[in-house]
Amino acid sequence: EGYKVDSARLGGLLGVPVIETIATTGYGIDKLKNAIRKALQEKGRNVRIVNYGREVEEAIEKLEKLIEELTPELTSKYPARWLAIKLLEGDSDVLSKVVKLPRGEAVVSHARSLKECLERKVGDLESYIIKRRYERVLEITKAVVRKVVAPAISLTDAIDSVLTHKVLGIPFALSILYLLFRFAFEVSTPFVDLIDVAINGYLHDLVIGITTLPEWLTSLLADGVIAGVGTVLTFLPVVAFFFLGFAVFEDVGYIARIAFLVDKLFSKFNLPGKTIIPLIIGFGCNVPGVMATRTIEDENDRKTAALIAPLASCNARLPVYLVIGAAVLGYSAGFAVLSMYALGILLALLMGFAFRRFLFRGLSSGFVMELPPYMKPNIGNVAMKTWERTKKFLFKAGTVIFLGAVVVWFLSVTGPTGYLGPDHIEESFAGIIGNWLSSTILKPLGWDWRASVALLFGFIAKEVVVGTFGVLYGVGEEEETVAHAIAEHHSFTPLTGYAYMAFVLIYIPCVATLAAIRGELGLKYAILALVYEIVLAYVVALIIVAGGHALGIA
Repeated sequence: EGYKVDSARLGGLLGVPVIETIATTGYGIDKLKNAIRKALQEKGRNVRIVNYGREVEEAIEKLEKLIEELTPELTSKYPARWLAIKLLEGDSDVLSKVVKLPRGEAVVSHARSLKECLERKVGDLESYIIKRRYERVLEITKAVVRKVVAPAISLTDAIDSVLTHKVLGIPFALSILYLLFRFAFEVSTPFVDLIDVAINGYLHDLVIGITTLPEWLTSLLADGVIAGVGTVLTFLPVVAFFFLGFAVFEDVGYIARIAFLVDKLFSKFNLPGKTIIPLIIGFGCNVPGVMATRTIEDENDRKTAALIAPLASCNARLPVYLVIGAAVLGYSAGFAVLSMYALGILLALLMGFAFRRFLFRGLSSGFVMELPPYMKPNIGNVAMKTWERTKKFLFKAGTVIFLGAVVVWFLSVTGPTGYLGPDHIEESFAGIIGNWLSSTILKPLGWDWRASVALLFGFIAKEVVVGTFGVLYGVGEEEETVAHAIAEHHSFTPLTGYAYMAFVLIYIPCVATLAAIRGELGLKYAILALVYEIVLAYVVALIIVAGGHALGIA
């Protein structure tokens, strides 16, 4: 901005060392630590920074002496001048501390008398003290801050003239996001193949080769745990590289620009600008996205935001998109994945508009957003964010997905007659449920019984969808991946596969998100979210399939 602060002079005026730091780079942190150590070793200095005027200063001095005389217990912890000012201001916390002391009531009573006397001269004492402080702040600012020659237009403003342009901004943002997905796809491929061979190949064969284990235990480990959890872990590199790219853009300051661009769009749908924040957070996980609606003051705005937050495509859905995309969409998979994020935002806008129009009527609140200057990404910050988000993904793979895989395995190897083994999945409970769903409710969508079962278990968590496919296709035999299995079994056409991706995007994200909605809004709204998302998912998927057939798309 072209300003320079004289930190040495500022320290002299404030009576304390002023250390210049940059938290993101670590600049000045060692100096700050040394200054803190030195300050702890020295006796504190009672510097009078603000002069409150003759009458008030005299009252402060009188009260200081009384505090030192009657309440020495407090002056050993707090400066007497600070205590006196706080008592004159009527600070409730300090008042409660003083009044508890044996002779504290006398101090408080004297402070009230002084305050009443002063207010007859200067008016409301608290307002007067604040006014004098701000006057001193202005004096210090003028003394230590100076304007240096700045460019007519800063680099940030020059870049923003393109990136936040009302016409070019959104296409540019979509291009950036597409490149981010392509980066995650392309760079992670060798790592995906390596993990796939290690888990679904070597480890699977190793367990199968242990002849001393009972058949059911071998099947549980190989066809349940390894096929379920192992399949999800093969997508760890893709997710990690996506998090890496996202963290870089976050550190640069571009993600805030995307929120700014979307805010303009939201206002046209009578939605509060603050709705953007839960949706942006929801791209990581819908649970904190729903919980982030607490920051929205207006009740109707908050309810609307909580109900549409699950439509943001969270990270848990990404592995499902990747599997289906790789299986049936080929090189168009990147566009298909990107379109899921765009579809989620579009549906959030439409449903938000509908909720505000028919359910939560009234005016939306405004939204003020500060755009940070563009910065070089900090390696430490990027690494930490990437690790934290990847760790959460791994934690889910080790808990929720593990339990889900075990349940799916049990239902896929048992039936009405008892234990069937992994070779008779279609006669198992899972097969019976899946066949019923695919031949009735989901028949118009063209999905087979395996896809139907995966959706059913995806209610637990979206990562379970991929794990379920791994179990039902018996991934691990001949180093076969889930994507290859789906392609070889012709489970989807490009059209029905894309409709499946849309369904996964829209229907219930997970049990935890429903619980979060119940916690924020109550059971009634949790049921509303459950019903509207399932119905909306079915309608959108049906439109995609029917529309595709009408246009002659196979």
